[in-house]
Amino acid sequence: MLVHRADPKPIEFYGEGIPNLKDAEIKGRLIVIEGPDGSGRSTQIQSIITKLESDGHAVVNTGLKRSELIGQGILEAKQKLPLGKKTLTLFYAADFVEQLEHKIIPALQAGYVVLADRYIYTLIARSIVRGLSSRWSHDLFGFAPKADLVFYLDVEPNELFHRVFQKYGSLDYYESGADIGLSDDLYESFIAYQQKMAREFSVMAKQYGMIRVDGNKPIPEVNVTLQEKIDSFLNSS
Repeated sequence: MLVHRADPKPIEFYGEGIPNLKDAEIKGRLIVIEGPDGSGRSTQIQSIITKLESDGHAVVNTGLKRSELIGQGILEAKQKLPLGKKTLTLFYAADFVEQLEHKIIPALQAGYVVLADRYIYTLIARSIVRGLSSRWSHDLFGFAPKADLVFYLDVEPNELFHRVFQKYGSLDYYESGADIGLSDDLYESFIAYQQKMAREFSVMAKQYGMIRVDGNKPIPEVNVTLQEKIDSFLNSS
C-alpha cells in the first residue's frame, strides 16, 4: 500500500524551484532526519524504514553524496584537501539536484514516503558556518521541495566527540571544521565547529519548522519519540 493524498497537490519549493518541475503534483510525503555525525541518524532511519514498511508504506531512502553522477566525485574531491568553501557547497548542491530530479520527486509523485538522511539544512548551515552569505546559502537551495516533517537530533558536542571517536577512531577533517582554522587542536576545533552548527540549526528551526529531538537520550527512547510523531503525522494526513 502506498501512502497517498486523496487529491494530489502541486509541489512547493522553498524558493524558485526547478522550472520544469514547478507544475509537478505529488501524493507522497517527505520526512527529514537531520543531525550531525554521531547523532544516531542512520540507526534511527533504518528502524523507521522497517516500521513503516511493516505498516504497509512504500519508502524511499535518500541522503547526501548519493547521486550516481556526483556522489563519488564529492568523496574524491574531499580527499584532495582543502576544497574552497563555495566549491564544496556547489558540489553538494549538484549532488542534491541530481537526486531530486531522478529519485526524490518521482518517488513523491508515485506516493512514496521519502525519508531523507539529512537534507538542505545541513548544507545551508555548513555554508554559513564557513563564512558564506546567509542569503546566498538559502537562495542557492531554493530549488528544494518543502519537507512535510523535519526532525533535528540535537546532541551535546562532547557527547558527539566520544561517539564519533568510538565509532571511527578519528575525526573527519570537514566535520571538525579543520578547513576553516578554528583551532590547531583537532578536538577543540571539533567542539567549536559543532557548537557553531548547533547555533545555526537553532536559527533555522523556526524558518523551516524543525522539531528538536534530544539525541543525547538512549537510542530506543529517541526512536519512540520519532516514530510516534511520524505515525501521528501520516495517520492524520
